[in-house]
Amino acid sequence: MAHTKAQKAVKGNRDSRSKRLGVKIYGGSLAKAGNVLVRQKGTRVWPGDGTMLSRDFTIIALRQGIVQFKRKAGKKYISVKM
Repeated sequence: MAHTKAQKAVKGNRDSRSKRLGVKIYGGSLAKAGNVLVRQKGTRVWPGDGTMLSRDFTIIALRQGIVQFKRKAGKKYISVKM
């Protein structure tokens, strides 16, 4: 039988909260200075012109402009062009 009777819930029946990772502002969109562009664990996407990599690998726009993704030598780069 697949039920518990007169007992409390199973001890390990918990899950962690999701971390909301991923791209926050997509290519072709307008970004303002200080906007978070990508939240990630590790460097799946590398920072390009007009962006900065923070301590937790978040990529942040340093200036206002249009977001561009490009691939170079097998790496993905994100940049902000005016």
